[in-house]
Amino acid sequence: MKYTDEQRIKKIYEYAVSLWDYVSNNVDRSTLLTDIHMQWLVTTPLYNIGEQVYYLSDGFKKEHDSIDWIPIAGLRHRLVHDYDGTNWEIISDVVYEEIPKLIEEVRKLM
Repeated sequence: MKYTDEQRIKKIYEYAVSLWDYVSNNVDRSTLLTDIHMQWLVTTPLYNIGEQVYYLSDGFKKEHDSIDWIPIAGLRHRLVHDYDGTNWEIISDVVYEEIPKLIEEVRKLM
């Protein structure tokens, strides 16, 4: 199924909010750095966010260039294709620092 940019933005928002709601209430950084189950838990929403970003139209991404779309999509590719090489310090920064910012930016687009 081909989604519209608006549908993709809604999905990005929902994935990001769900991820943030869970980790902010249940997981601290040190756990994320060491617990493989928590790592698995956060990677799925990150994959999904990256996949939706990847398929946003170029026009949409150019029109809304306040969000740096390339690293978001790139993170998905990195997690999928180099999972064993994942730097969990970086992922914890993404989860705890960048996801809340992304939520706010994407909310403005909805």
